[in-house]
Amino acid sequence: MPDDLVEKAREALKNAYAPYSRFRVGAAVLTKSGRIYAGANVENASYGLTICAERVAVFKAVSEGDRDIEAVAVVVDGEEPVAPCGACRQVIAEFNPEATIIMATADGKKRVVVSLKELFPSPFTKKDLAR
Repeated sequence: MPDDLVEKAREALKNAYAPYSRFRVGAAVLTKSGRIYAGANVENASYGLTICAERVAVFKAVSEGDRDIEAVAVVVDGEEPVAPCGACRQVIAEFNPEATIIMATADGKKRVVVSLKELFPSPFTKKDLAR
């Protein structure tokens, strides 16, 4: 399944809208139901309104009622795989702080697999709100 997930992220990369940074990203989320949701980053002239590919994919899954995230693949046009940003890590952690994160290059030459816990050991959670 990791190959399928990376391929869906690679396909989503084609839809990235990144005229300002030229940093195109595709992402795909695998849920426990077995469904895959893909997304691409979407930039905006008002930079703060830009959204990352990982959050697009997560929000698509959640908006379809599919909240049990197992894995997230992130594919970039570059020579090295790139990890999700902090905001994306926080959003993924909301649905599974131990999700598998697969980072890959679009050309398929490099791939890194880690747990979200390795990238983001102390997310802010609903437990913190109860304090």
